[in-house]
Amino acid sequence: MKNAKFLSLILIVVLSACGGEASPSMGGNKPAMSQERQSEAPIMAKPAANAPASTDQMKKAGGGGGGGRTEQTTRTQTSLDQTQKSQNQSTTERKIVRNADLQLESDAPADAQQKITAIAEGKGGFVLESQQSSSDVRVTTRDVVTMTVRVPASKFEEALEEIRKTASRVIVESVKSDDVTEDFIDTESDLKAKRALEAQFLEIMKRANTVEDALEVQRELGDVRSEIEKLEGHKRFLENQTSLSTIKVRVQTPAAISANSTGFFYRLQEAFGKGFDIALNFILGLVSVVIALLPFLLLIVLPIVLIIRYLVKKGRKNRTPSEIVAEELKKE
Repeated sequence: MKNAKFLSLILIVVLSACGGEASPSMGGNKPAMSQERQSEAPIMAKPAANAPASTDQMKKAGGGGGGGRTEQTTRTQTSLDQTQKSQNQSTTERKIVRNADLQLESDAPADAQQKITAIAEGKGGFVLESQQSSSDVRVTTRDVVTMTVRVPASKFEEALEEIRKTASRVIVESVKSDDVTEDFIDTESDLKAKRALEAQFLEIMKRANTVEDALEVQRELGDVRSEIEKLEGHKRFLENQTSLSTIKVRVQTPAAISANSTGFFYRLQEAFGKGFDIALNFILGLVSVVIALLPFLLLIVLPIVLIIRYLVKKGRKNRTPSEIVAEELKKE
C-alpha cells in the first residue's frame, strides 16, 4: 500500500511538470506559467501522501459552500502572478547578438593587423584568430591578413569605427543583429521550472521507504538534472554571444595595375611561362611514374625476363645435331 502511494506521488509530480511545460508554448505568458508551476507543485505533492483524507476534505469544502470563495481566490492569485510576470518580461533588457564582417584595403596589412589587435585589447576584448598570408601572382605579391576579434557589445560601434580607420579603403562591410530576447526568457523560465521540480524530487527522496522507490526517484532526478545542465549551458551561450560582439576583418594590399598588361611582349612572356610550366609538369609527372613503377619492374618483370632467357638457353642446349643443321639451312 505504501509503495502504491509513493509511486502515485511520483506520477503526480511528473504529470504536473509535463503539464507546466506544455503551457509556456502558448505565447508570451511562458514566464508567468513557469512561476505558477513553482507555487503549485509543493501543494500538489503534499496531498498525494494522504489521498483519502484530501478527498474527504474536498467533499466537505464543496458541501459547505466554501468552494466558490476558494476558486475565486485562486483565480485572483493567478491573475496577479500573470500580471507580475508580464511586467517583468516587458522590463527585461533586450538581448541582441551583433556581428560584423569587414574587407579592407591597406598598403601595409601587417601594420593594420597590429592596430586592430591594439583596438580590440583597448576596448576590453581580445583576438580570437589571426592569420597572415601572401599570394604570388607572377607580377606582384599580394599580402592578406584575416582576423577575428571579440569586443564588448557596448563598445561595438566604437571598435568598428576605429577599425575602419586602419585601412585606406573599405571594400565590403556587413553588420548583422539577431534578437534572442525571447529565447533567453524561455530558457530562464524552463530553468526555474526544472529547478523547482528538482527540489520536489529531493523532498520525495527523503520519504522513500524502499530501495525500489529510491531508485525510481533517483532516475527521475537524474533526467531533470540533465535537462537543467543543458538549459544552463544554453543560457551561458546566449549570455556570451550577447555580451561580446564578433568582428571578422580581412585586410589586403591593393591590386597592382600593369600599364602594359595587354601588350605584345607581356602576352609573349605569359605564353612562354605557361609553356615552360606545362613542360616542367610533364617531365615531373613522367619521372614520378617511372619511380612508382620501378619496384614493380624489379620484383616482377625482371624475374620473368630472367626465367624466359634461362628456358630459351636450356632449350638450345637440348637440341640434337639434326635440329641444329635444319635450323641453319632455314636461315640460309
